Amino acid sequence: MEWFTNSWDWTVHLYMSLMPLSGILTITIPLFVTVAYTTWLERKVIGAMQVRVGPYNVGKWGLLQPWADMFKLIFKEIIIPSGANKVLFVIAPVITLASALAAWAVIPFDATKVLSQINAGLLYVLAVTSMGVYGVIIAGWASNSKYALLGAMRSAAQIVAYEIAMGFALVGVLIAAGSMNLGEIVKAQMGPWGLFSWYWLPLLPLFLVYFISGVAETNRAPFDVAEGESEIVAGFHVEYSGMTFAVFFLAEYANMILISALASIMFLGGWLSPFIGIHDFLWLGIDLEKLFAWVPGMIWFFLKIFFFLFFYLWFRATYPRYRYDQIMRLGWKVFIPITIVWILVVGGMVLGKLYPWWAVQG
Repeated sequence: MEWFTNSWDWTVHLYMSLMPLSGILTITIPLFVTVAYTTWLERKVIGAMQVRVGPYNVGKWGLLQPWADMFKLIFKEIIIPSGANKVLFVIAPVITLASALAAWAVIPFDATKVLSQINAGLLYVLAVTSMGVYGVIIAGWASNSKYALLGAMRSAAQIVAYEIAMGFALVGVLIAAGSMNLGEIVKAQMGPWGLFSWYWLPLLPLFLVYFISGVAETNRAPFDVAEGESEIVAGFHVEYSGMTFAVFFLAEYANMILISALASIMFLGGWLSPFIGIHDFLWLGIDLEKLFAWVPGMIWFFLKIFFFLFFYLWFRATYPRYRYDQIMRLGWKVFIPITIVWILVVGGMVLGKLYPWWAVQG
């Protein structure tokens, strides 16, 4: 009997120990698959915009192309420059990827599905994602290459500039929702006007600043001056190859998805349906809330993420790369003043109990 009791206690302890691991795998594995097919989607979307077909040889419609790319990078040789700091050279991409993945611990996929429900979720996201810049700086320095170091300095300065603007934009959301819990921020947007109750409309300047800053944070076009081939070749990861390069590549796309997820939560109602409260669409007697009630909240959340990802791809196919001085001027002299002014406006609207913040004031 004692043996059975000890075995049961050990089994329960093992199960409780593995529960967080199962939750982590449930998030990271689909995230990696999404990253893989985002690269496929990017080539398809840009190909369509440029009247090309994109990848189509490997699998039907080229759907196996991401797996072919993955196996190519796995078997490719990792070359470490002779003058590089080998330990830091390998650690740098891990830091960048870890900061991108750790933030997903507090992302709510719907009202109940979240790995860690903490009240300071917004603060946690800002703290964790800000660590990614260290990976960039370490990669540029550890490579022992002037081009890599210049690319790292450019990227770090850009990330810091737009991180401040992004942080101020999220302060506006914090004031509007009255909470730093990401789930509570979504619930604060649950109003009787469907998508017009979300924060994208009253916080429109902050919404635009946040998303554009997110594009700049991830070094994506047209803000990809860290990879200006005519000046500094591939930037901070110019000396990386094989899986060490793949980890940087993975971190970039994981950050794109993370920025899109946070934009959906902060400004587009997260898992909320856009048709909540719309019972008489265009006075035709159509109850859209009831019509789409069968769609799970997680599906709405994923559709909103895809909506933002599409803009990432659209920007790359449309806009030319900006000059570095233009990018820094936009971050420091335009976005930061706009966010500070609009924070004051939002504060006044909340204190005045104007739309839609009377619910926040009770």
